[in-house]
Amino acid sequence: MEEGVSFQYTMSDRKGKPDGTTDYYVKDVSNSGGTTTATMNMKFTDKKGKEVMVSDFKFSCTGDGVKIDYNSLVPSQMMKQYTDMGMEMDISGTDIDIPNSLSVGQELKDANVTVNIKMTGMNMTMKVDQTNRKVEKKESVTTPAGTFDCYVLTENNVSETMGIKQNMTSKIWLAEGIGMVKQEMYNKNGNLSSHMELTKYNR
Repeated sequence: MEEGVSFQYTMSDRKGKPDGTTDYYVKDVSNSGGTTTATMNMKFTDKKGKEVMVSDFKFSCTGDGVKIDYNSLVPSQMMKQYTDMGMEMDISGTDIDIPNSLSVGQELKDANVTVNIKMTGMNMTMKVDQTNRKVEKKESVTTPAGTFDCYVLTENNVSETMGIKQNMTSKIWLAEGIGMVKQEMYNKNGNLSSHMELTKYNR
């Protein structure tokens, strides 16, 4: 929540091979009515060094916790691409809620986003649901960016596009004052499918 702070996450596939990096930069912070809102710039670069996607989204923080605006998590480039093609997009959802005070065993609120895309003769719906969110344990974790004391959050992720569902589970390591330090995604059989960790952090 400080202007100029930057993070870099490196993604790997299930075999540990690099799959690309995502850079985040806090470009603007404002305060109003007891709420701090930060605009985060995100840039995804693939394993070949090609810039694939750039987008902005927002975080808000109050005395109770942090909310991630799900409406603005939909990549702006994707929205522009669809609108340039004459498509209408309607986005609805529930923000991701992370309380300031976490404890082992705590259950967190579900989150979701639905994107309806309309074009002459075609309608498409994409959904993502995050359910069964809870704090599993406390754990110290080390990445190239340092060693951090974290809470480990687990959740179920169900995505659906054109009636086709995909079920995943994830583990997220959160450190106070930093945010996400590591994330692991598992397929429906419980096998690791991808891994992401904080590799650079500058403030």
